[in-house]
Amino acid sequence: MIREVAELKIKDGTDDAFVAAVEQAVEIFRAAKGCRSMRLEKVIETPSLYRLIVLWETLEDHTETFRGSDGFQAWRALIGPCLDGAPSVDHSEVAVEGF
Repeated sequence: MIREVAELKIKDGTDDAFVAAVEQAVEIFRAAKGCRSMRLEKVIETPSLYRLIVLWETLEDHTETFRGSDGFQAWRALIGPCLDGAPSVDHSEVAVEGF
């Protein structure tokens, strides 16, 4: 399982619109090949910063299949007006499973 973390900085005053856009996008992610789950977290210390956490079956499900899809274009169209700069994205996998 691959964990994608995207840091999304949004423009001042767009919180409600951004959260509504991500809520609309849930079905886009649900329909995406290899997408197991997604959630949005708001950073407490930096109110204009959010983290989108998505679990993918494979890295390619995100980087090739999803990013090359109409769903990705729809996702970016939904959130694009709220973004303040390009998102920062990285991927990880479990190295040690604690408890």
